[in-house]
Amino acid sequence: MTVRLLFPTPLYEGALAEGAKLEAFNAELEDACRMLAQEDMAGRAWCRQNGYGGYTSYASLDDLPQRASVFADLKRRLDKHVARFADDLALDLGAGRLRLDSLWVNILKPGAGHSGHIHPHSVVSGTVYVRTPPGAGALKLEDPRLPLMMAAPPRRANAPEAARAFVYLTPAPGTIYLWESWLRHEVPANQAKSERISISFNYGWR
Repeated sequence: MTVRLLFPTPLYEGALAEGAKLEAFNAELEDACRMLAQEDMAGRAWCRQNGYGGYTSYASLDDLPQRASVFADLKRRLDKHVARFADDLALDLGAGRLRLDSLWVNILKPGAGHSGHIHPHSVVSGTVYVRTPPGAGALKLEDPRLPLMMAAPPRRANAPEAARAFVYLTPAPGTIYLWESWLRHEVPANQAKSERISISFNYGWR
């Protein structure tokens, strides 16, 4: 008897750098994120109007790599990781390639989260983690087949990761996660006593 695994859901995990280089680059990213949170009045207004528990530049700034050199450096690093992931996915990009479409900062206050969603009109999405204090919200990934499992029983508590309906990832500062943009995900409430800082992004095929 053979059980074959079909239609897998790939997740890419990487790191921005290692050791002291990671600490220095991550500190520079955190300073830039906090600077935006202070200066981006339009973004802060959007967060208040939409009940976002903290700050995000998602709806206000679309030029971060041009706005600060540290974000341009981040883009160069992300480009390499996304190219590797696209190769692992066996994507036939033809004459095009995956290009950064959007890059935004997220600063979640204690108690704040981000409900389940996908990133339409993109191919690869991901997040870089800048500050993850103890208790900060994990990344929760949902089995994309879940809406189709109309009469299926629940999985055992000790089910292997690949068989679970939800997988929770707890990143460290400097961690990069990449996934295909159709994968539904969310950030449960930040249970830490301080802010959780991340930078999210989308890549499209052009």
